[in-house]
Amino acid sequence: MRPLLAWTLAAAAALAAAPAAHPVSPHSNCPRLSGTWYGDNRARLQRVIDERGTCSGATGHTVAVFDWDNTVTKNDVTDATLSWSLRHDGLLRPADWKNTSPWLTDAADRALTEACGTGAPQPLRTSTNARCTDEILDIREKATTTSGAPAFEGTWNYRRTVPQYAWVPQLFAGRTPAELASYARKARTEALAAPIGASRRLGTHTVPAYVRYYDQQRALIRTLQRAGFDVYVVSAGSEPITEVWSRAVGIDPAHTIAIRSLLDREGRITTQNQGCGNAPATRGMVIPYMDGKRCWINQEIYGVKGAAAWQLQPWQQRPALAAGDADTDVTFVGDATGAHLVLNRNKPELMCRAYDDADGRWLINPMFIAPLPRRPDPYPCTTTAYNASDGAKAPLLRDDGSVTPDQRDTAF
Repeated sequence: MRPLLAWTLAAAAALAAAPAAHPVSPHSNCPRLSGTWYGDNRARLQRVIDERGTCSGATGHTVAVFDWDNTVTKNDVTDATLSWSLRHDGLLRPADWKNTSPWLTDAADRALTEACGTGAPQPLRTSTNARCTDEILDIREKATTTSGAPAFEGTWNYRRTVPQYAWVPQLFAGRTPAELASYARKARTEALAAPIGASRRLGTHTVPAYVRYYDQQRALIRTLQRAGFDVYVVSAGSEPITEVWSRAVGIDPAHTIAIRSLLDREGRITTQNQGCGNAPATRGMVIPYMDGKRCWINQEIYGVKGAAAWQLQPWQQRPALAAGDADTDVTFVGDATGAHLVLNRNKPELMCRAYDDADGRWLINPMFIAPLPRRPDPYPCTTTAYNASDGAKAPLLRDDGSVTPDQRDTAF
């Protein structure tokens, strides 16, 4: 085949495979993104806004989706609320710790029972009981007891849930969503007032005492909304907590998706949460985590029902822009059709995808507050970067089945 003819056929195939971009008028009415961004990220984000926003004449349901913790804010707002609750006796004592999670081990049950007690649903006196606080924090942070014993065991899909994430909303069983939201508001006021870099003693642990909204992300969300994008949050945190924080960036509860606890007849939180797709309500088997975030986006934003909600959807039924910071975000961020925005927290699967940049649309930005130093060794994309559903670590494959090469950290 002659070179010119081969080039022409290849170009035609590429144009047929990719949706055409909307031409941008030099007099576009689209709002301008502000703020200091790494490299040419602001210009590349602006290009997506100009091409895909209704402000430029684009039609259709144009969606942008953001993870919350450490993507829109510095530090975790669910952890900030748990911290406040432990210091103000906000948790209720369960009748049986085993009922708080289907995977809780006998060792964790014994440790929690000995440290915190069981019985009638009275407030846990964690404000004065450091031993109880420590057990809860170690299980939340490390999935172990303070003695180092595994806190969870059994079988779960590692791309749909992680027991210690699901466990936090379960700890608030017996409280109402309104009570939990009130704790979140108090924690928010406290965390925003604390100086950047502040920490506090909680039990015998040292934990962050501050949270900040990233100014750049607030500006991006505001600009997207003004440009006609439908902006959502999808988080593996507790929904009443995330809603308190998302309101301040102009995202209402209807556009905030997180772990949705089922309520009892009196309107109190239970240890069960809503399912997604063809997965029913359970005690944490499916949450907005990794592949679960794709499911909830497909189901709640695009109306995809049943098992299909777990699958990659056609181009028109995927976000134009998606932003995240961790492996829990890798699936939905990768689904975006215009820009995959990543905040670099050195998470292997996400960073391997981002640095490989298979479609030329991955944007990597260091954290806007206290960015991490450069990772000294390449990301292990060829060996252990992929998180398999059975918990194994495996090579990360591209869409064509080839192995992603190891990647060096260059945006820090």
